[in-house]
This record gives sequence, C-alpha cells and structure tokens, in this order.
Amino acid sequence: MSQQGYVAAPPYSQSQPGIGGFSAGFGPPNSSLHYGHYGDPNSSYSAPPPGVSKSAVPFGSSAPVGPPPPGTHEFSQTNFQNGPSTPGQQPQRFQGPPLPSNTGPSYPPYNRQSQPTYPNTASASSTAQLANQLTSMQINSYGPGATPSSHMSPGHPASFQGPPLPPPTQHQIASPPGAQVPPPTSQVSGLCAQPSLPPMARQDGIPGSVPPNPNLQQLSGQPPGPGYPPQQGNYGPQMAGSQLSYPGAFPGGPAQLAGPQQKKLDPDSIPSPIQVIENDKASRGGQIYATNTRGQVPPLVTTDCIIQDQGHASPRYIRCTTYCFPSSSDMAKQARIPLAAVIQPFALVPPNETPLYVVNHGETGPIRCNRCKAYMCPFMQFIEGGRRYQCGFCNFINDVPPFFFQHLDHIGRRVDHYEKPELSLGSYEYVATLDYCRNNKPPNPPAYIFMIDVSYRNINSGLVKLICDELKTLLDKLPREEQEESSAIRVGFVTYNKVLHFFNVKSSLAQPQMMVVSDVGEVFVPLLDGFLVNFQESRSVVINLLDQIPEMFADTNESETIFAPVIQAGMEALKAAECAGKLFIFHSSLPTAEAPGKLRNRDDKKLLNTDKEKTLFQPQVNSYEALARDCVANGCCVNLFLFPNQYVDVASMGLVTMYTGGTLYKYNNFQLEADSPRFLSDLRRDIEKKTGFDAIMRVRTSTGFRATDFFGAIYMNNTTDVEMAAVDCDKAVTVEFKHDDKLNEDIGALIQCAVLYTSISGQRRLRIHNIGLNCSSQLADVYKTCETDALINFFAKSAFKAILSQPLKMVREILVTQTAHMLACYRKNCASPSAVSQLILPDAMKVLPVYMNCLLKSCVLTGRPEIPTDERAYHRQLVTSMGVADTQLFFYPQLLPIHNLDLKSDRIPAAVRCSEERLSEGGAFLLANGLSMFLWLGVSAPPELIQGLFNVPSFAHISTESTSLPDLDNPFSKKIKSILEHIQSQKPYTMKLMIVKQREQPEMLFRQFLVEDKSIYGGASYVDFLCCVHKEICQLLS
Repeated sequence: MSQQGYVAAPPYSQSQPGIGGFSAGFGPPNSSLHYGHYGDPNSSYSAPPPGVSKSAVPFGSSAPVGPPPPGTHEFSQTNFQNGPSTPGQQPQRFQGPPLPSNTGPSYPPYNRQSQPTYPNTASASSTAQLANQLTSMQINSYGPGATPSSHMSPGHPASFQGPPLPPPTQHQIASPPGAQVPPPTSQVSGLCAQPSLPPMARQDGIPGSVPPNPNLQQLSGQPPGPGYPPQQGNYGPQMAGSQLSYPGAFPGGPAQLAGPQQKKLDPDSIPSPIQVIENDKASRGGQIYATNTRGQVPPLVTTDCIIQDQGHASPRYIRCTTYCFPSSSDMAKQARIPLAAVIQPFALVPPNETPLYVVNHGETGPIRCNRCKAYMCPFMQFIEGGRRYQCGFCNFINDVPPFFFQHLDHIGRRVDHYEKPELSLGSYEYVATLDYCRNNKPPNPPAYIFMIDVSYRNINSGLVKLICDELKTLLDKLPREEQEESSAIRVGFVTYNKVLHFFNVKSSLAQPQMMVVSDVGEVFVPLLDGFLVNFQESRSVVINLLDQIPEMFADTNESETIFAPVIQAGMEALKAAECAGKLFIFHSSLPTAEAPGKLRNRDDKKLLNTDKEKTLFQPQVNSYEALARDCVANGCCVNLFLFPNQYVDVASMGLVTMYTGGTLYKYNNFQLEADSPRFLSDLRRDIEKKTGFDAIMRVRTSTGFRATDFFGAIYMNNTTDVEMAAVDCDKAVTVEFKHDDKLNEDIGALIQCAVLYTSISGQRRLRIHNIGLNCSSQLADVYKTCETDALINFFAKSAFKAILSQPLKMVREILVTQTAHMLACYRKNCASPSAVSQLILPDAMKVLPVYMNCLLKSCVLTGRPEIPTDERAYHRQLVTSMGVADTQLFFYPQLLPIHNLDLKSDRIPAAVRCSEERLSEGGAFLLANGLSMFLWLGVSAPPELIQGLFNVPSFAHISTESTSLPDLDNPFSKKIKSILEHIQSQKPYTMKLMIVKQREQPEMLFRQFLVEDKSIYGGASYVDFLCCVHKEICQLLS
C-alpha cells in the first residue's frame, strides 16, 4: 500500500522545513486528498486494497472504502483566497450550501459518509504531530496584564530560543527551532482509540495513566491499556487489522518503536480562560467604569465594577462583538468577524448604580428626527445658536421645537446639557403619548393568568397542591411600581385536562364559581366580569379557590391533556379584557387528546446525523406558529413550566413561549421532595420579575451599515420590527449588522435601540439605549477591541438558528472554518512575520478556540442517541434568549475549589480550569453552569470537611440522593451556603445541586461539564481542537 503524500522525517532529526508546502510536520502536504472536513486518517494513502476497511468513525458506521468521491477538492494554494470575497458574495456563514471555491475554502459536504465533524478525527498523523509540537511550544502572551508563561515542558531548554518576540497584544504558541517530532502512537481505530490523542487527554483512570507502551500498536482484538474504556462491539464492526498509517509505521505491520515516548503536553502553556478572567478582575474589578468615550472596550462580564453612564449605554444593556467596526464591507469580509450587538434592554442594574431617568414631554411626546425617526440623544449636534440640530444617524437638519430650545455655550454645547438625560446619558426612558398606544387608547394594566394541568399525574404527584399553596403567598408579591402601594396586575385562574375550567372569583361572591368549556376546537371565554380580578380585593374568594382545586380533582382518572386550546383561551381572555399579560402554564405530558395542537411521539434516534435531524428541532404541526403570531399581536406572553417524565416534544410545545418572549422551565421526573424548592424558587422569581409588556423594538444605525439579522425570544413580522409580547430582565436580543456603504472614521458607527412597551402599572413608555463604536481601516484596530464572550453569544445563537435548516455537520464545519478564518486573517494582516509552525492568536481572542470548542461540544450540536431530543431542544431555546454573561457561564462552567477556603474572608475562591487535571482526590469542588450545579468530592476529602458540610463521619456515609446541603451551624457550612447563594443570585434559573462522589456512576454526568477535556460523546479536548484550528489556519495561509 503506497504512502503517497508523506515524507517522514527521521525521528531524531530536526523537522524538515517546507515539506510539501508546510513547515515542520503540519499534516499532509497540499496535494493530499481531503474529504469531509477535517480530512480523515485515511488521507495519507492512495486507495486501500478492497476488503481492508479503515474505520475512523467513532459514531458507529465505518468510513467509506476506496478513493474519495468525485468532486472532492484537492487543497492546493489556489483554493484559499484570504482576501475579500468575490464582490457581491457574502462569506459563507449559515446561508445555504457552501459557496464555490473562489470565495474562500469551500468544504465539500460529503453527506453519505457519517463522519463526525469533530476535531478528534482530524488527520490523525498531523494532529498527533501537532500535539507533539505543542508539547514543546513556547507561549508568550505579551498582551495587557499577562506575563510570559513560566511553565515549560521539562527537559526543553530549547524552548527559550524561540523566534523573535512578537509585538504586543498577540498570543504566540510557537515551536522552537529543532523541536523533535516523534511519530505518534498508533492505535486501533474505533471509538476507543483516538488517533489524535496525546496521553494527557485520557478519558478516565488514574490521573496521568498512560497505555503501558504507547508506541506499541494495539491490535483490534486486544484489550486497550489502562486509561481507555474497554472497546464495545456496538460501536460499529471492528475490522481485523484495521490500522492507521503513520510515518514510520509499515501498513500491515506493527508500528516502529521510533522516537521518544510522547511527552505530556503542559496545559498551562495554552491560553487559559481563567487567567483572562482573573487578569481582567485584577486590573478593572471594583473600579468605576465611565461610558464617556466612543468605542471603548468595557470590563469582561465576569468582572464586578460600578458602571457610570456618561453618554453611552452601560455594557449591562449592550455588549458588542467588537467596539471598532471595519470601515468597509471588503474589510469585514476579509476578517469574517461578525459585527453584532447583544442587547438586554431590561437588564437589572445593581443598587449602587443609577436607575433610568424618565423624561416626560407631556402632550408633545419624545423629540425625534423628522427623516429617520431616531430619538433625541447625545449623538444629535445642535447648530445655529441652538435653533436646529443635525441628526447623528441620518445627518438630516431638524428644527428644535420651541419648548425645547436652549442656548449653546462657547463649545457649541447646550447650556442645559447635563440637566437633560436625553442629551447627556446613553440610556433613559420617555413617557409615550397616545400615538404610541394600541387604538390610540391608554393601555390597561397587564394581567397574569395561572393555568394548571389537573390530569391524574399532576394531582397524584402532589404538584397541583404545591402550586395552589404557593400561590396563596406569592400573589402578595406581584410586581408594582416603586411609588405604588399595591400591584395593578389583575389575576385569573384556569384548570384543564381534556376540557377547560374557568373560575369566577369576583370579590362579591361567597364561593368561587366554575364554568366548563368542553368545545376545545373553538375556544371561547365563558365569562368576562369576575375572571380577571385584583387579588387584594378578591383575596378571600381566591384563597378559597386555591384550597378547593386540589380536592375538586382529587379523584380524577383523566390522563389525557390538551395544550394549544389552553394558550388560545388565555389569549382570548386577555384580548377580551383589552390588556396585555402573561400566562403561567403548569403542564406535564404530551398533549394527545383530540384537539387543535394535538401531538404524537415523533422522537426518532434514526434521524440523528442525517439530513432529517433538523426536523427534530422544528414544530411537528403548523398550528403552533399561527398561535404564536396571534399571541404576539395581542400582547400575550406564555411562560411554560414543564414536568415531563418522558418525551413531550419541547420543540413544538416551547414554540409559543419562544416567540412571545416567555420563559421555558423544565423539571424532568419531578419529585416533590427533591425538586419543589427549585421549582418554587423559579416561580417566585418569574412572578416578581420586572417586565415590559406588549413590546416592540427597533434598532437604528448611522449611515453606512444596518441591522440585518435578529436572534432571541422574539417574533418578526417584517425586517425591522422586533416584537415581544413581553420582555424581562434576563432576555437579550442579538443583532447582526452589515455594511451598505463605507463608514466614516470620524463619525464612527452609532447604534440606537428603542423599546416601546407597557409598564407593570399600565403606562406606555419608550426605553432608549445608545452606543457609539469606532471605525477603522486598520484590521488590527478591529481585532484589538473584540469581545470573545459576545462573539460566542453570537455564534451560539446563529448556529442554533441554522440547525433548523441545515445539517448539523455543516453547521459545525462552518463554525470551525469561521474560527480559522478570523485567526488566519489576523495572522496574515496584523501579526509580525514568523514561522508557519507558530500559532499566533490576537490578545482579545486568545480564548476564542476553547469557547468555540465548548459550543461545538454542546448537546444541541452533538447528535448522540444518549442525549434526549427534548433536552437538546430545551437548551437550544434557552440559549436563544440568553445575554452575554449567561452564555459565558453556560459554555464554560465555573469550577471552584472549596477545600481550602479562607473562612475569614468574604471573597469567593478563584476558579480553576474546567479539566479533570485540576481535580484532586483530597479536594472538593463546586461546578456551576447556570442550569446545573455539582458538588464533587474526592475520595480522600478531609473528614473535617465532610463533617462540616454533611454532618456525617466519612466519605462513605455521604448520600448522593440529596439535592441540597443540610443547614448546619458551623463556619464552613455557612461559607459554602453563602457561595452557593452568590452564584445563584446572578442567574435566571435556579440550579439543581447534585452531589457527586469520585469514582461513582454519576461522575460520568459531571465529567461532561469538564469542557477542556475530551467528551464521552466524541467532542475534542481543548488541546486537540487547538491543533485542528492551527492546521486549518496553516492551510488557509499556505
């Protein structure tokens, strides 16, 4: 079998520069055939003889035998054009099939081959060589606040003879001259042998365990060495003699014992998210951040500071992927950095920051530009002695209304500049006039309708009684305006199974009255007067009803439920009362009763990794989309609390919630004892949330660019109006911008977001957020001001939207390609010249690869039979409306060591990297990602720690059944409780606490959150992914 395409460097000599167009062992030369996306371990051969199949596919089916399919591109230099794309063509990102090869790399989607798009299937030999090179690499980050890393692999003094120092703000990962590249270990293909795996990326086993002799090939019948899980036959057939071809290994014979054993790669030598977070905290934490300069980069979302609005919106409201836009669309296409803003218009501000001022111009209403309708803001320039102003967005010259006139001072600024919020602040509110109201009538205060599924299972589990008991106290806490004594929100109650029960709770009644609607095909509201009431006025009747509901249905044996008619009924009730509001629906099963919106169980694992997988994320019937549209039109927001113990089709049931700006909560296999604290905490927080109702958002920009795409819990009837039946403090809308002309570097790029909404007291208001960004014709300026956390928020949302219309494999490939493109463009245009074998990362993006790998490994983008479809649809929906802080924690969880706490200090311990390497047998660690929380205990955790936390004598006595820690009166327990509360306080969902003991079964679940390691579902480790991205960059640059 010929090994065409490889020139194997002698193991002990220096790597030969420039072999096949690459320097120092970067994978196969340009002429080798690649297919799929990452190439394939087979790529170094010509066609193998018939009958010898090389399975390189950890997902079950073996890779195709024989030569690659026709039409496969040969990657030669002509394929990669790193400059601007052909005029008129956008760089490919989730827009249909890949573009032709003249617009940048076009990866042929070879769909018949179910080869996963995971970097661990990267061309095996090259990735392993890369891993070995990375072992001896030198990393210098001379960006702000960083010091050259002192962690060098042992025995490599040569590391210090690296290339000349890079200029500041770039992160270098370099192979020193003469780095030895030993041939990698050969192993059997199949699930358990990852060809690209350095021994450090083992799956489990004792830390540091390595196969006994990594240079000996394992034959496919032999058990693998320790540190690798046993091979199971059910992952696809094992081919006798299936081997990977490496330099130095004869095809068909055992691998040569050549070169030293692989060294363990020092993970401290690659960029650390924790280091970046800690550096920012050290330099900017606790300080005042004033928003007085256009285009300044704010502190990271993980840094606590005090924000002072001095003319641009606080980063709590708006964060951008870069704070300096490229001045032309050609530049933007070249860099491929998405230009986007993540807008969280109702974000909570801490008590030590000023709340928004409300401006009231009475009958005349807000002042706006006559041409583009932008609202008065700090970007308007007053001229002609203050009688006119030039709009900062469209440059139109407007007259100043007489009541608003004011003289200008010696620098041309109005003398009342600092007295008017709309002239001096980035964010403020206007009281809207009747022109901004539905039917030109002032709105009524909103209403909350509680709709409880009283089918057999919910009654039996105690859930219905739990909800009714909680509502008795919760209704006293309905949100109200600060100055008002009681809430203006009215409440109503419905129960349902196969039919609907409405309740009249008018204050004049002695007993509540029930009215049944059994015609669920055409739902109508049987009563208007007495359905929506003020809780304080009808308190005794409502409490009476809540006492009766669990008893009323105690003997039910009705197990079938309806769902769409429930939403329809709630919406009709709000419509009849001429008010906006929220439905709180408590539901537990697939709606199988004969009614509109009836669903069947369509969960089908056979669709995974096929073109039809996308259908699992789409609603199975069209009626939910039409229902969502009607809800938005009537200001009806749907909050859904799901309690499933099997498939409930979240993709269909959650659709109305998503489109109406509602929140979806899911409690799998709900147990009253274990799960009620979490559910009640979510319910309390949701009811008390500050919310804007019946909202519509518009994003305006200065000339030269415009908003083109919107992602979030929103509905869009046209291309500009973002409609939300409600918007709360946790919901963020991510907006993408595109150029339609050149931008002016002096003026910058200005953005104004205006949200028209009804307040909880029924007042129509406008909330305005303004931000100014810089523009530059220098790519380096764009890279310097990027924000990785906002980029990941954008990539997650755009990818999660794309999977509705494209195969997952293609979506994952586009993410990898985009990452490589952004970094290659920096390397080519901004970095100082250096050897190709160096990986050079811009300082502001040096942790982009680790976050991108976390996104690629998320359950939404990983089609595996072990992951429930509902869980994937649920995560997809949550992420779609998340802000930057929430996506940051969700994709890269916080891992805190808690075994050596300083009990005297109030500080939270510093986090460590999310990797098994950071755990210790004698330690205890807390991991949180915003949805789940784990307390991991090492087998040798100190007995005093165990006693202090659990009040039991030893590790063996700890029960992992509990979902909370006992309340104990000792300093250690109190400190841990305060840490838990602190982490929880900043997050929209109450996290479920799981107690995990080392080497016990539930540890497998915990391991999935150690995102820097290899995933049990086939996702690459951070090191492997970095190698893969480096290889892509080298190909782009070659």
